[in-house]
Amino acid sequence: MSTTAVTENRTVLSQPVLGSRRFSNFFWAVVVSIGGIGFLLAGLSSYFKVNLLPVSNPIVLSFIPQGIALTFYGVAGTLLATYLWVAISLDIGGGYNKFDREAGEITIFRNGFPGKNRRIELKSDLADAQAVRVDIKDGLSPRRTLYVRIKGRREIPLTRIGEPISLTELETQGADLAKFLGVPLEGL
Repeated sequence: MSTTAVTENRTVLSQPVLGSRRFSNFFWAVVVSIGGIGFLLAGLSSYFKVNLLPVSNPIVLSFIPQGIALTFYGVAGTLLATYLWVAISLDIGGGYNKFDREAGEITIFRNGFPGKNRRIELKSDLADAQAVRVDIKDGLSPRRTLYVRIKGRREIPLTRIGEPISLTELETQGADLAKFLGVPLEGL
């Protein structure tokens, strides 16, 4: 589901939040998996003197130091790939923002890492919403975030972590939310 998709009727505004299941994570998980398995098979081929790779001949490599280095990089790459695939399958950071006028409730839901805080859910009264704030920081590590300020709490981030969304999309989401909540839009 796209982060720009907004379900709206007269009483509910729901915004999906993209987590780990984005294209860049899939791309890097595939690349690291291929590289890690390739290095691991090359290192094991040099140790067992049996060619486990159809595209090269690592049997001619001596196990110490070349084969052991390849095996180390292969194990490290395979572990990193496993982490990426687990994060993608659990959709870490994914969730939704739901603003319900009928129930008078704001619900911010995110998936976390396994454990006691696997599901992160913040609920507040809709009447406690004070403002919607847009935070834009350009430069080497740009940040474009949308926050909702709740009475008695810190500002709660509403946008995804990682790659920044476009300014147009951020402004549109902020304006729609501020209009829906009947609060001011700050930071523009």
